[in-house]
Amino acid sequence: MAKARTVTGLGIIATAALVLVFGNQPFVEWVHNHTNPDSAWGWFLRVLTWPQWAFGPVDGSSRAMRQLLANDLRALLLILFVALILGVVAKAVSGGTAGFFLGWSALIFASALAAFLTSFIIANPTLVGAFQTAAGGSAYGLFAGWIVGAVTATAKAA
Repeated sequence: MAKARTVTGLGIIATAALVLVFGNQPFVEWVHNHTNPDSAWGWFLRVLTWPQWAFGPVDGSSRAMRQLLANDLRALLLILFVALILGVVAKAVSGGTAGFFLGWSALIFASALAAFLTSFIIANPTLVGAFQTAAGGSAYGLFAGWIVGAVTATAKAA
């Protein structure tokens, strides 16, 4: 018997793949060095790099360490929040159009929440700065969430 692909499982896999493939340090550096932010493709690739993560800070300063911690935690929380949202809501959805919109919206909400919470790790955080960071996170979810939505739309009933 084949195992059913659930909305939650596929959403987690798609989100983790987006974070691992497009958020890693070599890809982020390549995008910033080799694409034009004023072109549609360059802009979209920069959006995909939003949940960037790295293995080490850019220098030994306290600010760089805080930024590294915030970025890495943001990427992990993004995956965790997508899993939580889909795990709670996906019981009533078996894929298709509903799965598409659920996967897409889960990434929007999860990225905004992860950005908001991790913005307080950086030096001199403010509430306005946290709101601005959450807005950037929700933009990532809006423009990259359709990828997760397309994957969750293929789910089978659990």
